[in-house]
Amino acid sequence: MDASSVRADDLLMLLAVARTGRYTAAAQLRGVDHTTVARRISALEDALGGRVVSASGRGWELTPLGQHAVETAGRIETAMSHLAGGGVEPDPVSGVVRMSATDGFSAYIAAPAVAALRERHPELSVEIVTAQRRAALHPGLDIEVVVGEPQSSRGHAVELGRYTLGLYASSAYLARAGRPARMEDLEHHRLVYFVDAMLQVEALDLPRRVVPHMRDGVSSTNVLVQVEATRAGAGIGLLPCFTADRHDDLERLLPVEVSESLPYWMIVRADSLRIPAVVALADALREQTARAAAMLAGVAPRPATAR
Repeated sequence: MDASSVRADDLLMLLAVARTGRYTAAAQLRGVDHTTVARRISALEDALGGRVVSASGRGWELTPLGQHAVETAGRIETAMSHLAGGGVEPDPVSGVVRMSATDGFSAYIAAPAVAALRERHPELSVEIVTAQRRAALHPGLDIEVVVGEPQSSRGHAVELGRYTLGLYASSAYLARAGRPARMEDLEHHRLVYFVDAMLQVEALDLPRRVVPHMRDGVSSTNVLVQVEATRAGAGIGLLPCFTADRHDDLERLLPVEVSESLPYWMIVRADSLRIPAVVALADALREQTARAAAMLAGVAPRPATAR
């Protein structure tokens, strides 16, 4: 290893690769082309005498040597920010954090948590990708929030809380199609839920067990579309209570018979645990989920909303 030949720019390039997981994304972050990223990483590896990243199905991941180098890169970035700020200590909770979560969690938990966090840390930018999928810590993501306990993950996983799903229908639909009084009555109605063939999350594979005799009506990969389809009278929706209870034109049906509780889990990329902004966002998501426990469980008073 020739430490004297290590360039600060190369270390900062590695930091960008660590945060994004891809050369192309790191290139955009650093304002260069992807061949420059590859050349800088190669030069850094020559100087350090070993590989700093390795290819995986999720993109580029740090080797142990790369993790050590990124820690140094982080200190360089902090020092440069301190210098650029005229000697004023920079806010460590800054920069870009990328996360993914389900549609409902993103809208009603993540969005207010991020807004409150940015009031305290205005240099922080959070990118939220909405997705309904298994935990995999996809390239470029610092945090993933998923439904169901991850079976395997290279990150740090923690259960955030639980939410409840119930059956809902619009008042207009019930007036037209009739109100089911028993589970057997549901077979005469259409179900609004996820697209079965595209459902990747085992915990959400509920209809075969909960309402096995209902036929599909409108299906969507987006839970907010399911809510609006139910409000429009497309059928009876199996919906998260915290998304449906916001609308006073939706009525919950058979709450004793159908009340499914599912967990939200948060996975934080191990490399990202060294970044103060990521830790701050993870803490904010945990706190916001705890504050919204009654809403998520479907036992909070329903807010008054316009139809």
